Amino acid sequence: MNKVAASAADATHDIAPGASLAVGGFGLCGIPDALIRAVHERGVGRLRVVSNNCGTDDAGLGILLRDRRIARMTSSYVGENKEFARQYLTGELEVRLIPQGTLAEKLRAGGSGIPAFFTPAGTGTLISQGGLPWRYASDGGVAAASPPKETRVFAGREHVLEESITTDFALVHAAKADRHGNLVFNKSAMNFNPLCAMAGRITIAEAEEIVEPGDLDPGHIHLPGVYVQRVVPLDAADKARKHIEKRTLRATDEVNR
Repeated sequence: MNKVAASAADATHDIAPGASLAVGGFGLCGIPDALIRAVHERGVGRLRVVSNNCGTDDAGLGILLRDRRIARMTSSYVGENKEFARQYLTGELEVRLIPQGTLAEKLRAGGSGIPAFFTPAGTGTLISQGGLPWRYASDGGVAAASPPKETRVFAGREHVLEESITTDFALVHAAKADRHGNLVFNKSAMNFNPLCAMAGRITIAEAEEIVEPGDLDPGHIHLPGVYVQRVVPLDAADKARKHIEKRTLRATDEVNR
């Protein structure tokens, strides 16, 4: 039951080229930074990544994207990553955009063994009708597009059928973990982390603090260890590393008033 790995490199050793990854985080909040860097350092490519967004140009998943390690990105938001937009529009990257709530439920459903579900989100749009560009051609045309989806009417309202998501691996960040893999997240850093953890066949969690089994109050555990296969302790440098996605400063004259 001891799921603690010696390092992020050891924990990610079997992530192979072409693997699918569910990666927690929202912007740069709660991202599994050490695990992402470990995957990057191993040189793994052709990854199919599911995450709310793709970090920024120089942080988070953005470092994998920058070095052409990601072949397909399933997200709800392009975000502030200019390289993401450039690769998508030039046909270098396949992108499957999904409404944010639908993405969350696709991950949760996958982790719960539910193959598909109906939702009203996206009905009457390219989400349900098909034709959403997945990949552009070099001449700007659409090389691959989403297919139409099944729809049904419930209580007089149209709904679209969405298939759930499961991935080969999941990478998540937690504030605390015990050796059995039970996880506690810190406030908004929880975001997509528990959902991604549920969807991964092999889930790897980096944790700022690792305690002994029984030290965590059962009522405070956000994700049970049944969903987690490996836990990685963060060193002092990783715990201190806090990315800021946008920094806004007041003008000097306003500060001096």
